[in-house]
Amino acid sequence: MKILLTGGYGLVGRNIRSHSKASKYEWLSPRSSEVNLLEYHSVLGYLHEYQPDVIIHAAGRVGGIQANMREPVRFLIENLDMGRNLLLAAAESGVTRVINFGSTCMYPKNRQEPLAEKDILTGELEPTNEGYALAKITVARLADYLCRENPSLQYKTLIPCNLYGPYDKFDPQWSHMIPAVIYKLHQAKQQGASSVEIWGAGEARREFLYAGDLADAVIYALENFESMPSLLNIGLGYDYTVNQYYEIAAKVIGYKGDFHHDLSKPEGMQRKLSNTRLAQEWGWEASHSLEQGLEKTYEYYLKNI
Repeated sequence: MKILLTGGYGLVGRNIRSHSKASKYEWLSPRSSEVNLLEYHSVLGYLHEYQPDVIIHAAGRVGGIQANMREPVRFLIENLDMGRNLLLAAAESGVTRVINFGSTCMYPKNRQEPLAEKDILTGELEPTNEGYALAKITVARLADYLCRENPSLQYKTLIPCNLYGPYDKFDPQWSHMIPAVIYKLHQAKQQGASSVEIWGAGEARREFLYAGDLADAVIYALENFESMPSLLNIGLGYDYTVNQYYEIAAKVIGYKGDFHHDLSKPEGMQRKLSNTRLAQEWGWEASHSLEQGLEKTYEYYLKNI
């Protein structure tokens, strides 16, 4: 099976290609110099030339709260253009199987109950990453519409919760919460700092999946494509407070100091927990605990960053 993996050099892509079963497949992981996902004819030409059997669309403009608030236009337009160019070109060139990646940012804000796939477009989005969310919703809907018009197509969307792991971005200007926490706590440990700042009160709850577990889900999807639902949450099904993430990461890293809260800073959604019932019924669930995932991620950070 020949698979085109967009974003093959990002967090998701590198973890997929590093999976123990990845060698079973032939991978195409082009750089942007080989195919420009922001240009439709570049994508179409690449698909006609290489004719992949499956496309996994893991490329995207990603970042944490700071980056999303700073550049909402870029997060909306680039993610929308990449997704629609890839799906439309896939349909035109005859690629019948696509795994598209969504995000739990697609769900309405401030829902206390776990977010099920049917909840998309049932409420207001979180303002701090609205542009990114709108792009992801539109591309997922486009995948569904293309399949409605042409039943031979199987374009499916996986919706992972927040991710962390090897190959992540650890620069706080661009990173998501866990790599930023690892960076901050490591620096504080090295410098002997007595206290580390946490944005907000730290009571917002977050669900973070180890990226190696998402890679497991992707390989499982390739092996069980027919039975995979068209829209599917991939997550833990349970969450922790921001304060708990700091406390568990401090234990892994060996930071012995205290924490203080800057209540003037935004926290984002108060809770964003995915309902993983469909994934469990399909036959998949995550295997890493938070502490296990943090230990592997910190080991990568020490060796590579």
